[in-house]
Amino acid sequence: MTIRVLLADDQALLRGTFRLLIDAQPDMEVVGEASNGQEAVGLARSQQADVVLMDIRMPEVDGLEATRLIGQDEDLAGVKVLVLTTFEVDEFVVEALRAGASGFLGKGVEPAQLLDAIRLVAEGEALLSPAATRSLISRFLSQPAPYGPTDPDRVAALTPREREVMTLVATGLSNQDIAEQLFVTPVTVKTHLNRAMAKLGARDRAQLVVIAYETGMVRPGSTQQT
Repeated sequence: MTIRVLLADDQALLRGTFRLLIDAQPDMEVVGEASNGQEAVGLARSQQADVVLMDIRMPEVDGLEATRLIGQDEDLAGVKVLVLTTFEVDEFVVEALRAGASGFLGKGVEPAQLLDAIRLVAEGEALLSPAATRSLISRFLSQPAPYGPTDPDRVAALTPREREVMTLVATGLSNQDIAEQLFVTPVTVKTHLNRAMAKLGARDRAQLVVIAYETGMVRPGSTQQT
């Protein structure tokens, strides 16, 4: 299957560079270019994009707001957002994840890493390394969201095993690590994660991490469920 990529950046030169790189891949194609967030939302819908490569600082509607708009649109439920920006500060990472982004990369990333990242988020995974999850997510997502805390009852529908797997994901463990700890297969772990995402309306692994911290399932420095 060919991954349909939408480029959202206000710099035409960068969009052209990314297009050359992505179109050279046998499993990807650029289906559109947007110079601001509003265009990105419209093109994501009209071009049926799989992944939006989203800049943060853009005129009119910025990348964070565009990511929120995509995340709130039921018609765009299958669209993944990979934030790519020169502003590599932790607050932006957290806001991007809260807005619904599946990953966050600096524009200094190597071409091969960017291509791997696009493939990863297209498959529904989150571009969050264990180290990033432990240090960054634990540090910031435990703080109240600007729109208020998430209702803890939101996770009440999860089975004990789904809660356990979700908690381990939020502490930075990979599917393989979780499988070894729980004495199950990685496929079983993924099944539990998929069921948790479906019940919680989470788009991907990154949003599960956000929900785990904001509902108090996991707290900074702790791996215990509440």
